[in-house]
Amino acid sequence: MAQLTAVAPASRTRKGRSLRGSWTGWGFVGPFMIVFALVFLAPIAYSIYLSLFRKQLVGGNAFVGVDNYTQAFQDPQFWSGFGHVVTFLAVQVPIMLGIALLVALALDSGRLYGRNFFRISIFLPYAVPAVVATLMWGFMYGTRFGLVGNINKALGVDLPNPLSPDLVLASIGNIVTWEFVGYNMLIFYSALRVIPGTLYEAAEIDGAGQWRVIRAIKLPAIRGALVIATIFSIIGSFQLFNEPSILQSLAPNAITTYFTPNLYAYSLSFSGQQYNYSATVAIVMGLITMVIAYVVQLRGMRKEA
Repeated sequence: MAQLTAVAPASRTRKGRSLRGSWTGWGFVGPFMIVFALVFLAPIAYSIYLSLFRKQLVGGNAFVGVDNYTQAFQDPQFWSGFGHVVTFLAVQVPIMLGIALLVALALDSGRLYGRNFFRISIFLPYAVPAVVATLMWGFMYGTRFGLVGNINKALGVDLPNPLSPDLVLASIGNIVTWEFVGYNMLIFYSALRVIPGTLYEAAEIDGAGQWRVIRAIKLPAIRGALVIATIFSIIGSFQLFNEPSILQSLAPNAITTYFTPNLYAYSLSFSGQQYNYSATVAIVMGLITMVIAYVVQLRGMRKEA
């Protein structure tokens, strides 16, 4: 009996310590969870709530269920903007990541004179705010007052208008590429710098050339960084908003209010007062972005494995 009474208080003591330890952990995590719920979960929940209603001329907001989602999937303006960002993603992202990878490989080769200067110079555009970068490039694109117009006047030529309907998406892609090549280059370069030097020594002993080292050592070693940069670029492409929104005043005939899904949602909300449908468009784009990013991540992990 004495042994049982001695064991019972000990077990209760251990249980009390375990409970205190768990509450201590929640005390550290709790502030983050509260902020996360307020700034992330609550807006998503409220957007989903808005998307289930529709403002009526008589009677105010009425519950419509998934009617807004049905309308979004049948909306030609939404799909027109979606086509723009898909085209942008398919063309601009490979070009941007390819340039960033080439620059990172050149910097890592050790044969580039003034490596630190070039690294800072290429990364510097990323430090320029997107609004400032777009205004700067928009001025250069101008055919009446900008760089293109000055070249036409000075040389007596007629260069194509970068802000025309046929070229405006490529012009936006040029701006985004200029902004984010340095950012992606830094991701690749950081991954290259942690490759063990013993691999290079073994390749040198085997007589492997530079191209062989790149294909057999460097590219496989930075596959994870390539996947991360690709996912970030996909998300950024589907979130395309700043550049077309700012250039819209310079090219109103080329950039419509539904040029991209995000610009369409913004126009619906702040110009058309269609908050419910705007929330629906935003949620649909968020789901599409999440699914595509997950598929890319899954394929990248499989290849890495």
